[in-house]
Amino acid sequence: MARQERKSAKERFDHLVAVISSERFLKKQGLGNEVPFFICPYDAEDAVEMERQRGHITNKLSNRGLAVLEINLYDLAVQLLQERGIWVEILEAEPSISKVELKELLQGVLDPENHLIPIIADRLNSTKYDVLFLSGVGEVFPYIRSHNVLNNLQSTAKDRPTVMFFPGSYTHELATGASLDLFGRLHDDKYYRAFNIFHYEV
Repeated sequence: MARQERKSAKERFDHLVAVISSERFLKKQGLGNEVPFFICPYDAEDAVEMERQRGHITNKLSNRGLAVLEINLYDLAVQLLQERGIWVEILEAEPSISKVELKELLQGVLDPENHLIPIIADRLNSTKYDVLFLSGVGEVFPYIRSHNVLNNLQSTAKDRPTVMFFPGSYTHELATGASLDLFGRLHDDKYYRAFNIFHYEV
């Protein structure tokens, strides 16, 4: 794993607070005109600790006068299914249909471009915030893929920094390109326009 990712929980917390509250980060400096997307990778087994840390980071930033807009992709997916009146129907159908059928059903009704991104865009446009936190990535796999969300979010969330909390690793190598490896095992999500937040210095 990357140097920063091997640090203790406290060191990771201190780094995230220092970076996200910095003027350089908030003003999107040093990005070479790329979209201000940052991946915060962590080991999947640290998910509970990361959830706790994210809440503390939000509070710490709030104390510094910075507003965090938090969007959990799983909560958003459930909300969308409930609003469309098919949440109970899907729960009842799950035991009797195959995983492939369930995946295809959910992918259809939770398509990022047509369904998720418009809801996220509404929240971005109706909320005053300094940084967007995206979480729930592991919970929505495989019917929502992180690289699809980021690809479709590029034109919508380019004005302020976005941090995606990712249970896995994010590598960016010249030879192999960039890869979002969910849970440290699934090596098929290619996304190259984000920055590893642990490699960003202030």
